[in-house]
Amino acid sequence: FGLLAAARAREVMTAAALLVVLGAALAMELGGLSTAMGAFLAGVLLSESSFRHQLEADVEPFRGILLGLFFLAVGMALDLSVIAANAGLVAISVAAFVTLKSLGIYAVARLLGSDRREALERAVLMAQGGEFAFVLYAAAASVGLIEAEANAVLTAIIIVSMALTPLAVMLHDRLARPPAPSLDGVDAADGLAATVLMIGFGRVGQIVSQPILARGHSVSIIDTDIEMIQTAGEFGFKVHYGDGARLDILHSAGAQTASAIVICVDDVKASLRIAEIVKAEFPLTPVLARAWDRGHALQLVHAGVDEQVRETFESALLLGEKTLAALGEEAEAIAETMDEVRRSDAERFALQLCGDIFSGSALIRLNIQRPATTRDEAAPRTSGGVSDSPKFG
Repeated sequence: FGLLAAARAREVMTAAALLVVLGAALAMELGGLSTAMGAFLAGVLLSESSFRHQLEADVEPFRGILLGLFFLAVGMALDLSVIAANAGLVAISVAAFVTLKSLGIYAVARLLGSDRREALERAVLMAQGGEFAFVLYAAAASVGLIEAEANAVLTAIIIVSMALTPLAVMLHDRLARPPAPSLDGVDAADGLAATVLMIGFGRVGQIVSQPILARGHSVSIIDTDIEMIQTAGEFGFKVHYGDGARLDILHSAGAQTASAIVICVDDVKASLRIAEIVKAEFPLTPVLARAWDRGHALQLVHAGVDEQVRETFESALLLGEKTLAALGEEAEAIAETMDEVRRSDAERFALQLCGDIFSGSALIRLNIQRPATTRDEAAPRTSGGVSDSPKFG
């Protein structure tokens, strides 16, 4: 495989992997064992090689087809008359097999330190019989260790246990109570007072807080993500639990005394709802908000926020600036260009506030020659070209 990998011939690598599998299966058959056993051993061998990731990617297109063929062959090998004659035995055996295996898995999981919920979940997921049982049963039947009738009954037990697993998982998910989140280090917002109230402390809020704190301003932070609150606490931040869309929480968080309120939540609908509530209750307090995209920014302005910043706008402009520098453009020319882009974007945004998402489209620089048609003469919005999605631009 090392030589084949060096040749970078993907088709040859795939053919070599299949050849190894077929060769192992043939060797097992010549040795009087099951061909399925040979294929299984070849798979184990290949999975331990240093080329396993490449082989997995190459064989991926065949996996679904061959897996379907495998189960189809197993099903066709069943003798339904034998199973019908032993239906009671199959039912009792399935119940006993699943119960004993579940208890064993649960006990092992508990011994290894898993809690009750995790141990039960593992027991439900792994209670079924494995596909390798088909290989073992077929091998045992081929050498006369078990009779054909016993092989059919044992195979039926495994198949029924597999078929019941999805039902058991659905039942477990419905009956099992979701784990209660740990509230260690989580305090509700109550009696807070700071210069700035920050609502949401995700990837944007964390960065926004730094220049504010650097200038010595106090910041109160509320969030509804318990995991985020606990993680922030590990870094030394104090984040209180509170939903900024609730007026009582805003009062408890000190919104009425704050000099500024910053909305940094990453949920578009939630941020709009918070903005509307804050501006209605505290109309004299400056409200600044994080916008997910251009359409969201327009909605925030209409909701009354004093300032909105698209979360990708500044980073995208900086990336464009770095690209121009990499292309050898002069620093002065780059600065002028970035100022012009900012002015054009601001002008287009102002036009969109009074019109729709297509207002100011003439200000967009295209990578093709602009069509000599007006918007009304152009093709309908849904038939190609620029989408009417507010996400554009």
